[in-house]
Amino acid sequence: MRSLLRRVIRDGKQTAVLVTHSALDALVLADRVVVLGRGRVVEQGPTREVLGRPRSAFTARIAGLDLIPGVREAGVLRTGDGTMIAGRETGGPAGTGEPAVAVFPPSAVAVFAEEPHGSPRNVLPVRLASIEPRGDVVRLRAAPREGGPEWLDGLAADVTPAAVADLAAEPGSALWFAVKATEVEIHPAG
Repeated sequence: MRSLLRRVIRDGKQTAVLVTHSALDALVLADRVVVLGRGRVVEQGPTREVLGRPRSAFTARIAGLDLIPGVREAGVLRTGDGTMIAGRETGGPAGTGEPAVAVFPPSAVAVFAEEPHGSPRNVLPVRLASIEPRGDVVRLRAAPREGGPEWLDGLAADVTPAAVADLAAEPGSALWFAVKATEVEIHPAG
């Protein structure tokens, strides 16, 4: 159906409005996208730009990415609770103190039962909220630990079924999500 609709739109040089919750539909069929959240436009622009560099948690989730909001400070993102997230600046410069977001794919997140020590600069204590099978990987969804920051809610990590077994992971487990700074893009939120 997607192929047929794509041909009709492209070959007939038609303008169409498509309503979808599928990032794949948007990428394949649309050259521009408008993302609505709670009845308001939260983002709009060229499809690849909006889905590749989301500026809201809602858009990031549609695009299958993790997003942490904050403000830019000297090459890092500072969250509202003061956590520093290291990453690479992309999508244009953001001035110090300007709203920015850190974005990374769930496949870039390593999961540990004990606090890791090593090269990953971003180590986040989480509580496992859910386990979602997705083909040959398992998506682990985070929630904040008791008293932890709300921005942790919904962050995801993609791991193998063997990793889930090795971690003895189950909803409610205390885990650590770790992300290398090279996997995190920091870009303006405006």
